[in-house]
Amino acid sequence: MRKLMIPVIVIFIAALLMSMFIVQEGERGIVVRFGRILKDNNTEIARIYEPGLHFKVPVFDRVRMLDARIQTMDDQADRFVTSEKKDVIIDTYVKWRIEDFGQYYLTTGGGDASTAEALLKRKVVDSLRSEIGSREIKQIVSGPDRGTPVVASDEDDAPATEIVAEIAPRKEVEGQRDQIMANVLADIKISAMKDLGVDVVDFRMKKINLPDEISESIYRRMRAERESVARKHRSQGREKAEVIRAQSELEVAKILAEADRQARVVRGTADAKTAEIYSSAFNKDPEFYNFLRSLKAYENSFNSKNDILVVDPNTDFFKYMKESSGTN
Repeated sequence: MRKLMIPVIVIFIAALLMSMFIVQEGERGIVVRFGRILKDNNTEIARIYEPGLHFKVPVFDRVRMLDARIQTMDDQADRFVTSEKKDVIIDTYVKWRIEDFGQYYLTTGGGDASTAEALLKRKVVDSLRSEIGSREIKQIVSGPDRGTPVVASDEDDAPATEIVAEIAPRKEVEGQRDQIMANVLADIKISAMKDLGVDVVDFRMKKINLPDEISESIYRRMRAERESVARKHRSQGREKAEVIRAQSELEVAKILAEADRQARVVRGTADAKTAEIYSSAFNKDPEFYNFLRSLKAYENSFNSKNDILVVDPNTDFFKYMKESSGTN
């Protein structure tokens, strides 16, 4: 008897362990039996197992864990055509979570998140394409409360902003970007719940850009306009420089002329003062003054040894050389 009890206990413990399963926080569990989801009693709603310890029928039941948290679908940007037949590249993201776990499990072929996101993305693209196709680009890139066109982006994107500003003049902007996001969210929220069993929490357009070929042409036009403005500023600068230079030269000429005038006045005053002093000295002792003048004349006349002077020795020029007293 004791020999039989040990296998029975082992089998019982193994069966007990196989019948237990734990649902982690942030997850929900559903049980599949013979390929069908177990449902609550007397209802057609799938039985959902909350976080904690639960039991199932060993061997026959299989547990599928599904993520109950809010998930983000952030895929690559897609190209759309506006009502003006202009292409724009829009990058979006969607926040979603599972609401009907049974519907989600059946639609996605066993709870595959990649399949769910592929189906959800198709709905987003179709709805957004309809909204973008009925609006102009200036309405797409601007919100209702802004007078200046901006790019709806979580990151700084100055070149894209300038490009959009070139296409969407400020005076004509009637922004509907927020309305577009609200319409798309309302549209996909209903269809996603009906077809996938998921609740779309939020939808946003992260970034709006133009295709590279269009952006390059706009860049070239903007560059040409900036170069034209730069040439205009340089021309105006050279004109002002010439005016300033001419005014400076005029001021310099005026200053030099005034300085020359004042120098001539000072020089004339000094010459007059000198003449006055000479005249006063001459009047006090004319003979001494004549003597000094003669010495100065001798110095200037005999300054060079190569000079030859032919004069009459009896002239008044040699008067003070012949008489040391200075008299006749």
